[in-house]
Amino acid sequence: MYKVFLAGGIASGKSTVARILEGLGASRIDLDQVSRSVLSPRSDCSAAVAKAFGEDLVNPTTGEMNRALLAKRAFATPEGGARLEAIELPFISETLAHALAKEECSGAAPVCVVEVPLLDRVEAMLSQVDEVLCVVAPLDVRRVRAQGRGMDAADFDRRVALQPSDEYLRSHADVVFENAGDEKGLAAQVRAWWDLREREGWVRRAARGCGVCR
Repeated sequence: MYKVFLAGGIASGKSTVARILEGLGASRIDLDQVSRSVLSPRSDCSAAVAKAFGEDLVNPTTGEMNRALLAKRAFATPEGGARLEAIELPFISETLAHALAKEECSGAAPVCVVEVPLLDRVEAMLSQVDEVLCVVAPLDVRRVRAQGRGMDAADFDRRVALQPSDEYLRSHADVVFENAGDEKGLAAQVRAWWDLREREGWVRRAARGCGVCR
């Protein structure tokens, strides 16, 4: 099974690209959901996080992690955030590897797309995939889209500041989908990528850097 990471900033069109790929026949994994799953009640990751940030984070009856309180403590300082990531990332990587193996064993799809919220946080996981796809759009276009969904402009700017820049995404992507226009144009780029890979037989690539849709 061919495996790809799909990254993009807020309101760039990442979810739209994932939906298009799914419609073409890809299976889909949301790394956000994988990240949440590693903090499931009484998991090894939850135990490690509680040991680092306080046992009172865990409900003694249900084993549920108080995620809001964890975020408040962990992200109070850059060091705390880095410490939390250092604990969680090995568990996330292992869980993702199991999820990809399960998809591959099912044989249900020729390709699996993993939606990645923050590509800079998962560079160590790039060895698990064959290709990195990114979708980008001008910042002003993304701001308008976000406001159209009800997001406050100031909130949008705060979130953008915490995400990898488009320059970072371009420098780490094998293929970049440009999404300054309408969905039809975006879908055409995605389809071109899919058709090319399909003609190639979804052969695993020895080295990244195709750039077919740049």
